[in-house]
Amino acid sequence: MYEGVVQDLIDELGRLPGVGPKSAQRIAFHVLQTDPVDVKRLAEVLVRVKDTVRFCEVCGNVAAGERCRICLDERRDPTVLCVVEESKDVVAIEKTREFRGRYHVLGGALSPIEGIGPDELRVRELMARLADGVVTELILATDPNMEGEATASFLARMVRPLTADGTLRVTRLASGLPVGGDLEYADEVTLGRAFAGRRKIDG
Repeated sequence: MYEGVVQDLIDELGRLPGVGPKSAQRIAFHVLQTDPVDVKRLAEVLVRVKDTVRFCEVCGNVAAGERCRICLDERRDPTVLCVVEESKDVVAIEKTREFRGRYHVLGGALSPIEGIGPDELRVRELMARLADGVVTELILATDPNMEGEATASFLARMVRPLTADGTLRVTRLASGLPVGGDLEYADEVTLGRAFAGRRKIDG
């Protein structure tokens, strides 16, 4: 325990995701030893982010204006919609340069333990986007963990009436063995998925 504002700083840093008590203490002392100009610049950026950055009114992605750059890009395919949990997932997919459709950011995943149900996610907005029939493929790209799988299953059930006539196809991102990994270290679910998603090799 430290005195006054130092402990307050450690406590606040400890509330950040992925930052434990030791990391919070290390960051706090780094801040104490950093040039005041650099600390002030960090503080200003934090305030500016909260004041200016918002979420896209269409997809829920991080945006500088009412709509994000992807929703404003007319070259993107409006018939393919990729559902992700967070904005960081959009960034990860964009880095692959493999996807040219549009996104829908849920704002999390279903988690009864944490009190996150469908009403806490952007499910209603997703259903509204699908209502006009423009989207012909819905890609469920939620995380391959318990919460992500539960969310994908829930969404698949929600849109089932829209798939009855064949105008909407629902797909799930393939998941399997990471490149450079060893079979012996793969868990049963990952290995099972790798077998289920195997494909023919031409040649």
